[in-house]
Amino acid sequence: MTDRDPRDPHSLMVHAGAGRDPDRPLSVPIVQASTFALPSTARGAALSTANAPTRLYTRWGNPTTRALEDALAELEGGEAAIAFASGMAAMSTAVIASVAAGDHVLCSRHIYGGVIQLVRDLLPRFGVASDVVDVRDPKALAPHIRSNTRLLLIESPANPTVDVVDIEALAATARAHGVRTLVDNTWATPWNQRPLDSGADGVVHSATKALGGHSDVIAGAVIGARGWIEDVWRAHKVLGGCISPHDAWLVMRGIKTLGVRQARACNTALELARWLETHPAVKRVHYPGLSGHRGHAVAARQMRTFGSMLAFEVASRAAAAAVAEGVGLITHAVSLGGVESLICHPASTTHAPLDPAELAAAGIAPGLLRMSVGLEGIDDLVDDLDRALAAG
Repeated sequence: MTDRDPRDPHSLMVHAGAGRDPDRPLSVPIVQASTFALPSTARGAALSTANAPTRLYTRWGNPTTRALEDALAELEGGEAAIAFASGMAAMSTAVIASVAAGDHVLCSRHIYGGVIQLVRDLLPRFGVASDVVDVRDPKALAPHIRSNTRLLLIESPANPTVDVVDIEALAATARAHGVRTLVDNTWATPWNQRPLDSGADGVVHSATKALGGHSDVIAGAVIGARGWIEDVWRAHKVLGGCISPHDAWLVMRGIKTLGVRQARACNTALELARWLETHPAVKRVHYPGLSGHRGHAVAARQMRTFGSMLAFEVASRAAAAAVAEGVGLITHAVSLGGVESLICHPASTTHAPLDPAELAAAGIAPGLLRMSVGLEGIDDLVDDLDRALAAG
């Protein structure tokens, strides 16, 4: 970092990870290699005992991947980052690197369903206990912390209910008890919030989403303090969820336009949420930009804007299916954060593995629809939803 480093987020996103070489290529080269020539056995020994070398074997590291990792660390204000082949590879590896048999993990009830499956179904097989709890009220966290609790997993805004939690308050409580806080920042993106600035210890991304931004790559990342990231890298080296150099390049390309894409999509999402509130077929709208949202005040303090994700409820599961299947301009699909607007029914897709009681506890109503707002015009989105809602 130098005195010439940008302060405006738009500038940072354009130049993050580019380095300072005066004759550098403006597009980071794709080093499409699985292995690298070694000039000597001594060099091989040095690289084989180093942390995340970039010129030994691409599962361990790669120059293109490192450029992405440097960019992500800059965006999130962390010391270092590791890129992964998917968001769940990132989350799983970060969790595994942070706990051992006999430990306990706390996970927010309002979080991506895959994370709940990780802590509920997989960790206990390796002697790690877990509890899935509601932490929307920060005061509710402390009673769940045990002497062996090592990790708190939260997401804000949360998938799929768009609930907001107070990252600063939760991280402070966790830290006071010696618990590491890991935040899934996929929905907000670094454009809207930087959890490390609020006291979190680590950040996870599904870079598949807004960071990549074009629905053409699967990727993930973990960002945090250098020492902890080295622990994550050692687990990553063994588990093998490495990102390909070409996919790393695609995410780098996406990051350059993240600010302008988010600025437009977030503004459109707010307009769309206000319109949905007035629609007679809509029972409830979940969007933190609305003054009636329970997390509105926290989001206004914690985020730059209120995000590009929203959810709304219609009368029934059948009505939700009719809306999801009735849109034309909007695409009925899972995932989020791309240039095109997407809609899905979480109870039958992203959170389908949860049983009815778990869905209800997470606030996922049978008629809940999740929407990722893209770059289309607001009038076109309104017309499309209006026709689908009428049909439902």
